[in-house]
Amino acid sequence: MAKKFPLHPKHPERTCWGCDKYCSVNSLQCGNGSGRTQHPAEMLGDDWYQWGDWGIAPDAESAEPAKDADAASGS
Repeated sequence: MAKKFPLHPKHPERTCWGCDKYCSVNSLQCGNGSGRTQHPAEMLGDDWYQWGDWGIAPDAESAEPAKDADAASGS
């Protein structure tokens, strides 16, 4: 069974999204030494799942973009 794919991860740049391992950028396990795979939100924007047939049905909670703590506090 595959892991649930997050629609709006808080810090997508810290993870490789190329497989179900979701490795840290500093410890890629499945690659051949190449760079990480970006999350679709990084390439297509926060509404990325609406622009294709991804096979992902967003629930009400995961459909909202993640709020960054710094942005919420006004810093």
